[in-house]
Amino acid sequence: MKYYPDAHDLLTYPEVNHAVEEVFAEHGRGNVQMPPKIYITFNRGDLRTMPAYIPGMNLAGVKIVNVHPENPSHGLPTVMATTLLIDPETGVPTAIINATALTDMRTGASGAVAAKYLAQKKPLTIGFVGSGRQAHAQLNAIAANCVIERVLVWSRRREHAEAFAAAYPGYGAVALKTIQEVCDCDLLVTTTPSREPLIRSEWIFDGTHINAIGADALGKQELDPALLLRAEVFVDDYEQAVHSGEVNVPIRSGIYSAERIAGTLGEVVIGKKHRSSSDAITIFDSTGLAIQDLAIARLVIEQGEGMELSFL
Repeated sequence: MKYYPDAHDLLTYPEVNHAVEEVFAEHGRGNVQMPPKIYITFNRGDLRTMPAYIPGMNLAGVKIVNVHPENPSHGLPTVMATTLLIDPETGVPTAIINATALTDMRTGASGAVAAKYLAQKKPLTIGFVGSGRQAHAQLNAIAANCVIERVLVWSRRREHAEAFAAAYPGYGAVALKTIQEVCDCDLLVTTTPSREPLIRSEWIFDGTHINAIGADALGKQELDPALLLRAEVFVDDYEQAVHSGEVNVPIRSGIYSAERIAGTLGEVVIGKKHRSSSDAITIFDSTGLAIQDLAIARLVIEQGEGMELSFL
């Protein structure tokens, strides 16, 4: 068994995007085993376990990930993760991978895949609601798949939005004062931990695509439920999205029905589903899938040497 303590510097977004797109295609074909995330709730955060098996790629394993929003005040990341790979034939562990930074990359890659297939106005003006690590990952991943013309950003703390904008002068990035201003874009990316809708339906123009990234646990939501009713919603996984995605609160409150979901991103990748028209509003409801973690883990073990650990 090998240990990979920090392998994200070995990887580039073009290859991560491609690997994640491949596993979404396998998901769209029904060729994966992947139960929904299991959550354990603590006083200040939660722990999630995410197992999966992709037979066609001979990949199996589990990611263990925590989300503790107060961690930055203690000098720790909000999200930390470890991936364990096993040999499907014997069950012997083959790799342990520090997946903290890799989690940012694989989530960014899912947004890039969604933008590639669902954002129909290109080159893109991208609006960001939220300016943390995942916003950076989304921008860098999308830039590897699409041409970006301009970047707009809003954050609860103005200085954070300004720092984000300053990091991307090549895109004419600008920090705006209101969320409504940021919504005047081709692709809107939301990456906040909000439990109250931030994006009002009337702010979104026809033809906009939205990557709804922040809602990844029960009770979280970033979008006005009225917007979901106007839009074509594509999820990463039906069962997981209904439990913990952007649609979870509207479904539980009876405002939205799971039957309205337009399809999965995997089905879009393989051509089974697609946006209905250029004027349609589309939403990618991302919860983060274990198959994405297997995809990026495979890249790590192909490119990194790792440290030998004794298991048997």
